[in-house]
Amino acid sequence: MAKLASSTSEGSRMKMTLHSRFKLPASTGVVLLTGLLVAGCQSQKQSNAELLASHDYRYQHPIVVSEAPETLDLPIGRNTRRLGGPVTDSIASFAMDSRRQGNGRVEILVPTGAANEAAVHAVTRDIRGALKQGGLSRSQISTRTYPSSDPSADAPIRLSYARMKATTGECGSWPKNIGGGITQNTNYQNFGCATQSNLAAMVENPSDLITPRSSTPGDQNRRAVVFEKYRKGETTASQYTEGVGAEVSE
Repeated sequence: MAKLASSTSEGSRMKMTLHSRFKLPASTGVVLLTGLLVAGCQSQKQSNAELLASHDYRYQHPIVVSEAPETLDLPIGRNTRRLGGPVTDSIASFAMDSRRQGNGRVEILVPTGAANEAAVHAVTRDIRGALKQGGLSRSQISTRTYPSSDPSADAPIRLSYARMKATTGECGSWPKNIGGGITQNTNYQNFGCATQSNLAAMVENPSDLITPRSSTPGDQNRRAVVFEKYRKGETTASQYTEGVGAEVSE
């Protein structure tokens, strides 16, 4: 019995020794718990930021600047044999736009197999003349045919030139019901699409969306006038009197 009691006491001492070796101070446990909580909050904040960034309207509906065709469709009746003045002016204006916005090369797409095929071939010569009035040479005008989808209908003649355009994707995507069931505070899929599309359509020079234009040099004559007035102690600003003191009629 004595030996058994001794063995039991030795076992207890061994357990106590093991516990004492691996026991951590209370302060260390608090530090570890605090660190885990802080790490959890940081990961939660990071995931929320990534979620908001992925639903940003500029990310979902980006404005892309690329080369795209600028077209002008000319409806030609089957009995037409010559182009009128307004149509000729529109073609000449289209040619000038191709020089200002594109590479100055216009392609004439002539339909084949349509009901107005005879009329189309008759006015092609007038179209070339109108393009030359807009400043294009013979080498800058090319002609290509395309098949008509309906032989009983009048197909238009299409003028085309390549230019840089700012475009976005198509709007109207509603993959989820925004009336309920959304638990995250994020933008819906179609949010901002119309604004981005309108902005892309209104920009006159799409390259402005990529990089700003360089500043033009200052007016040397105006700078000399300002310096001379500054030396004399006079007001350097221009006088603005338009609309000052004008009476408003009721």
